Amino acid sequence: MKIKHQLAIFNALTRLLVILVLWLMLPILVHDVVYRHINNGLLEKKKKFIEHLNQNEIDDFIENSEDSTETYSQFSTLHSEFLVLSRLPILPNQEKSSFVNDYRIIEGEENEYRILQYHFTYGDVGYQLEIGSSLAEINDLTFIIKLFIIIVLVVIVLITFLADTFYIEYLLKPFYKIIDTKIRRVNEPEAFDHTPIKAHSADFRELDSVLNQMMDRIGELFKKEKQFISNVSHELLTPIALLKSKFENLLQNDSLNDNAVDKIAGALRTLDMLKKIINNLLLISRIENNQYEANEKIDFQEIVDGLYDDLQDRIDDKGLEFLNEMKYDFEFRGNKTLIHILLYNLVTNAIKYNKEGGTIIVSDDFQDQHYYLSISDSGIGMSESQIEKIFNRFTRISSDQDGQGLGLAIADSIAFFHHIEIKVTSTINGGTIFLLLFPNNAKLN
Repeated sequence: MKIKHQLAIFNALTRLLVILVLWLMLPILVHDVVYRHINNGLLEKKKKFIEHLNQNEIDDFIENSEDSTETYSQFSTLHSEFLVLSRLPILPNQEKSSFVNDYRIIEGEENEYRILQYHFTYGDVGYQLEIGSSLAEINDLTFIIKLFIIIVLVVIVLITFLADTFYIEYLLKPFYKIIDTKIRRVNEPEAFDHTPIKAHSADFRELDSVLNQMMDRIGELFKKEKQFISNVSHELLTPIALLKSKFENLLQNDSLNDNAVDKIAGALRTLDMLKKIINNLLLISRIENNQYEANEKIDFQEIVDGLYDDLQDRIDDKGLEFLNEMKYDFEFRGNKTLIHILLYNLVTNAIKYNKEGGTIIVSDDFQDQHYYLSISDSGIGMSESQIEKIFNRFTRISSDQDGQGLGLAIADSIAFFHHIEIKVTSTINGGTIFLLLFPNNAKLN
């Protein structure tokens, strides 16, 4: 997951956590505000009632009450409020207001009320005044408020999540540009673009500067490596050629016995092997250092046909059947010599590890709109652990076979140089398939 998405998700989760806390605290906050408003309203009504109260009104209340408990009750039309005046004994704590929530049945309908209870004395007689306000509408209003707030908060989270995503993407745009232009597309230090990246953040400007400095140092090392390779090719191959020439001259001496001839011949074989190893290592190094041009038109059919002609003796020696089942004429731009070496190494590998009387099939087709070449054999096959190591240098599938273990390492370097992906599938005693998956710059003619 990209860092911009991680940051946006983190910000969204923190906001959701805040919303959850607010949602849990919301009933307490709403009830506190609502009850405070109701309490103030009830106290105001009590104040007005007490200020205008006199003994005649009290007597009228009590006399007109149909309740035998000497209680006067008055209700609003919609039962949203009520007022009850009751004659009670004088209590110790007079003239103190208290608030309770209680259910009352008014004209056969039960509702919850916020009730102010006030005990007072008037004319040496104790009374209790109860003024109630219905909570039904308040509860509905509280629910609406909570629903509205949660909707607003969710909308805010969605809007801020999108805003964070775009803003973070804007902030990280220089970072992705650095990766794309200065890391991903750079195959060699000489092609590195030292142009500063425009960035509003000092961190990305610093990263760009450090990358430029690092690539400068790598470029210097790259030049030294090229010079070293050139020196190696001269300093090692020249002495080997001289030794080989001297040994060959010694073989012309008739005074040598058979034992000496065998030893000199063995030394010549060793020198040939050493020369081949050095040439292969130099080839890998030159490929990895991008010292080859890759702008030639490649004809795969021509190369495969040429390989069969070059290797026919080896194919016939093992009684193998070589089948060229290529169907497409594809145009690919690359280095013809290197592609020839790539296919040559894969075909010789298929010959080397094949069984007597086996088959080698070269075919082509498409996979996920990519052109591919397939080289399959009916040989000894490989295990999963062997497949993981076959492209390592000096690794051989079988110790019984000749070679230095560099053929597939060279093939892998050439494939990487041409942006070709190599896929290998194999089963023990069931054969091996090398699949060369070419990039999209290959076109059908």
